[in-house]
Amino acid sequence: MSDEELEQLRYPIGKFNVSAPLSADQIEQAILSIARLPARLQEAVADMTPEQLDTPYREGGWTVRQVIHHLPDSHMNGYIRQKLALTEKAPSIRTYNEGEWAELPDSLQGAPEISIALLAALHQRWVLLLKGLQPEQLERKFVHPENGEQSIRKHIGLYAWHGEHHLAHITALMNRMGWRSPISKEELITDNQ
Repeated sequence: MSDEELEQLRYPIGKFNVSAPLSADQIEQAILSIARLPARLQEAVADMTPEQLDTPYREGGWTVRQVIHHLPDSHMNGYIRQKLALTEKAPSIRTYNEGEWAELPDSLQGAPEISIALLAALHQRWVLLLKGLQPEQLERKFVHPENGEQSIRKHIGLYAWHGEHHLAHITALMNRMGWRSPISKEELITDNQ
């Protein structure tokens, strides 16, 4: 497999573009993407067999099951980081080892419905928070030990991209394997701000 093919498997919608701040319209679209992700994920994996759920989306990558469980793990961290930024002055946040989390029993064996329900409840709260933010609150920041200072504005775009990125891992695998995929490539966000 060529480096280009591997890159396409790893980043099916491209890498997150961090160069420009999101406009008000882009923020609105990102929040909509976050709001819709749980239902789109549920639709994508609804008819998958246990064998399909335990298929890696690429060689050396996580299984579909691990990707499903990773989403609420990551998004809970993102939600908490934003709430810290809204209530503290540029707090330093903790990182977590997502690779190790993906190897824990709940990620390796858990039913997808558990994490999809968790993601749905989390995103209801998160979207409620995000829609209520004032423009100046979008500029609040937290400090990531590896990535430096991040604004809530940028972070909203990152998490919209993150959900679409992992949904594309699943749907691209389904398309490659000839499994039913209810979500076309055109429906995925390809302009990741």
